[in-house]
Amino acid sequence: MSGEAYGGYDYVVVGSGAGGGTLASRLALAGHTVLVLEAGGDALAEEPCNEEGSRLPGDYQVPCFHAFSSENPRMKWDFFVRHYADLEQQARDPKFIREFEGKAVDGVLYPRAGTLGGCTAHNALITVYPHNDDWDRLAQLTGDSSWSAANMRQYFERLENCNYRPAYRWLDKIFGFNPTRHGFSGWLSTEKALPLSALEDRPLFRSIKASALSAFAEIGEPLRDLRWTVQSQFDPNDWRLTCGNAVGVHLLPLATQRHARVGTREFLIETARKHPDRLTIELDALATRVLFNGAKEAVGVEYRKGRKLYRAHSQPSTEAGEPRVARASREVILCGGAFNTPQLLMLSGIGPRDQLTRHEIPIVSPVEGVGRNLQDRYEVGVVSRMRDSWKILKGAEFSNADPIYQQWLTRRRGIYTTNGGLLGISKRSSPDRDLPDLFMFALVGLFRGYFPGYSKLLVNNPNYLTWTVLKAHTVNTAGRVTLRSSDPRDVPDINFHYFDEGTDKAQQDLESVVDGVKFVRKMTDRLGHLIECEELPGRDVQSREELRQFIRDNAWGHHACCTCPIGDPNNGGVVNGDLEVHGVKRLRLVDASVFPRIPGFFIATPIYMLAEKASDLISAAAKRRS
Repeated sequence: MSGEAYGGYDYVVVGSGAGGGTLASRLALAGHTVLVLEAGGDALAEEPCNEEGSRLPGDYQVPCFHAFSSENPRMKWDFFVRHYADLEQQARDPKFIREFEGKAVDGVLYPRAGTLGGCTAHNALITVYPHNDDWDRLAQLTGDSSWSAANMRQYFERLENCNYRPAYRWLDKIFGFNPTRHGFSGWLSTEKALPLSALEDRPLFRSIKASALSAFAEIGEPLRDLRWTVQSQFDPNDWRLTCGNAVGVHLLPLATQRHARVGTREFLIETARKHPDRLTIELDALATRVLFNGAKEAVGVEYRKGRKLYRAHSQPSTEAGEPRVARASREVILCGGAFNTPQLLMLSGIGPRDQLTRHEIPIVSPVEGVGRNLQDRYEVGVVSRMRDSWKILKGAEFSNADPIYQQWLTRRRGIYTTNGGLLGISKRSSPDRDLPDLFMFALVGLFRGYFPGYSKLLVNNPNYLTWTVLKAHTVNTAGRVTLRSSDPRDVPDINFHYFDEGTDKAQQDLESVVDGVKFVRKMTDRLGHLIECEELPGRDVQSREELRQFIRDNAWGHHACCTCPIGDPNNGGVVNGDLEVHGVKRLRLVDASVFPRIPGFFIATPIYMLAEKASDLISAAAKRRS
């Protein structure tokens, strides 16, 4: 798949994840020549090795192995981030470590992926549509109605191949009737996370679902929502529910095909197979700088060729890599994500003046918003130890050799067809919230956040139920990504400035997470006959203030975004409504960094939609220039 990259292309795309992989494939399908620069390799295509912890292809393909994929040394990038500048408060987090693999890290693990497909290669596969208001606010901000929810839905329909609403697939095909507005012919296959074949714990599952519905009734949540939830088959992506800002119980749609992972890796490989003359994928290519001509037009990308050059890799190379240049006759498009895109912009001379001056980087355009406005969702786990082990985990060793894996491999049945999630619940943390801002999902296993070795807890603890409380539409915008050095192999400094250090002075986010924990407890209280004890937060943590401190000390996130937002450069904006970087020409950004506010509950779907729209914007611009 790799090719010589000295030649010229219409477009050079940096990154192969949800943004870059989608965009590059679409541009190639539209007839353009595209080079994709991916800093990692293609772990699945490489020769087998005996590297400790490398368990491919299962870690990539099996939905239930997604935690292992995030710690697989062939694919992982380990970022260590700070939640607080205050070291005393940061050290209260049990996930905080000072040293890892002989290096000082002073942070909390934030898994990323350095492989073809980016983070679509290790995410939990959850494919949930954002709220319509997320798009309508962008339309209002830009004054461009093409960002409106009514228009953006077409991109979801274009990318999705929904395999869990078969009746509407046929109604759409025969009669053109599709009130769900699902897509049925796109490149991204979606399936239900929990097929009936996996429900060997049916009584337990029914008890958990009943406890959720009872908890809704107890807080006075209108049960009219229950009626349409059932009618929609518990589908959070049904357009009719999206329009109503739905709350209720959901089964989680996953990005799988025959219950195996799919993502931008598959889209890129298939596009390159069909159009090898249009799409070139250059692996092990670490972008180091965007190149500009005298008119401040992006004309190419400087990169280094070599394996594991970026220091977030497991056992990174000590080599500098071979310097190379890729030329773009039309545009350069950065799709590295919320951490790497601002880093590459600053290395290229675009960013806050003080950052560039401190690291002696020549200034191309002093865009002050680069690396600021970092946002994430807050998550905490309510962890319960069950009286008995899960029947569906009997015999599961979470390996490529156990009998459950063989059942998945040959028949696509059993717990490995899922991502470990039983069901999800969306609701408002309080009635005055404009949108549902809590998503709580039940996981078969012990999960309390990210730290080195966290995935091993799943193997050794078959008698745990974790309710993860996710707080969306967060208020805090104080996070920062700054350069550690001018060496492109170094990871940047990342600090989210949680809670008291952030911009949410009213502590709305913190109070919402407290409300989420209390709601989960209403559900687990009804499962006393099944639960031995609550381990986290623990039943000794009861008052709101005790819960607040538990959340301050234990919260995490994994949907970083918003570090190069759409908006006015005088107000922190980095790109305009066409995703073009302020102050230069022929340079766009297409990834999670461009959202002004974090959208929806899960980040992958809005990025896919963003990239689909960007492909139209870029192709239209090419036609105008021609």
